Amino acid sequence: MFDFSWSEIGLIAVVALVLIGPKDMPVAIRAVSAAIRKLRRMAGEFQQHVDEMLREADLHEVRSTMNDLRRMNLRSTIENAIDPDRALPRRLDDPFHTHPVPPVRTLPETPIPDRPTHAPQAPSDTSAPAFIPPMEAIAPAPPAFVPPRDSD
Repeated sequence: MFDFSWSEIGLIAVVALVLIGPKDMPVAIRAVSAAIRKLRRMAGEFQQHVDEMLREADLHEVRSTMNDLRRMNLRSTIENAIDPDRALPRRLDDPFHTHPVPPVRTLPETPIPDRPTHAPQAPSDTSAPAFIPPMEAIAPAPPAFVPPRDSD
């Protein structure tokens, strides 16, 4: 417990024998052993109280979590997550979707101006891709620093 070696315990016994004396030594040993028993009992009780408090704290937390889960309505929570405006049940109740479908809004037609005749026509290259990704179509930005040219 206190990490005493046998030589240290022997030294303490010899010093106690000299100081207390051989007549009073059994009474002193009984008093020390009773004090150690009391200390162990108090430590055990303290540990039990701490364990009980931890069990109660954990059980209280678990109990409150379980009560929250009991009070939660799983069906309404899922319905709110999937369909917050409650339009889906109305759609499912009508198998032929007889609800009026809103008309599709189209832009007014505007005539496309003819191409000018003086504009050069791009050569038709069959090796060119049909689609150029947007990032490749953008011309690269000029460098931020242009080094000076050597004049030879």
